[in-house]
Amino acid sequence: MRVPAHSVCTAIRDDIVSGAHPPGSRLTEELLARRYGVSRVPVREALRTLESEGFVVTRRHAGACVAEPTAREAADLLEMRTLLEPLGAARAAERRSEAHLKVLRGLVRLGQERARRGEAEDLRALGGWFHETLAQASGSPGLIALLTQLRHKTAWMYMVEQPARPADSWAELGAIVDAVARGDADRARALSARHAERAAGFHRLRRPDLPGRRTPPAARVRSSQHGVNTAGVRP
Repeated sequence: MRVPAHSVCTAIRDDIVSGAHPPGSRLTEELLARRYGVSRVPVREALRTLESEGFVVTRRHAGACVAEPTAREAADLLEMRTLLEPLGAARAAERRSEAHLKVLRGLVRLGQERARRGEAEDLRALGGWFHETLAQASGSPGLIALLTQLRHKTAWMYMVEQPARPADSWAELGAIVDAVARGDADRARALSARHAERAAGFHRLRRPDLPGRRTPPAARVRSSQHGVNTAGVRP
């Protein structure tokens, strides 16, 4: 059975984001192939993709290593996300389908319900699904790809604190969905920009030692080891 390189790429990226592969650590094809239960060929392809995305760098005499972003690079990525998400919301107002609206409304209902219960972990997952669906509703493959990559990278570089009043945050998302449903691109953009700017204030760098930034020590991320999900892969 040949495992697609994109499945291996997803597994390695997820482990980089979670901290299982720390910044600066070496990524040898042999060890990665053993870790994920695949051959070295999809690992090699995955590392090339991750290098193009900025998660991996190739160093002389060391080979592939996990990138070590600076505080300035992290800040730039977060700013790009806050600028592009409003564009995605505006495009969604113009191009969304009824299926997109149904999912977005359902996520807002669940988010508001979980916020009332104080279920923080569920809120993080629901928030991620909401922004992913809103990006998909933009109907722009290039924008979707950029926003997806920015979400992965900000999750890698930042921890996100829960706001004191999470219900207010979900009310903002509900207002964005209402604007998207009405096809009001200007309002969707403005509401999304306000929400993105507010949400950026809850981001905290994971690594306190990044050049040019002083932050409290972040909680250590527990490492994990898992195989590649091969469900649906044809032999």
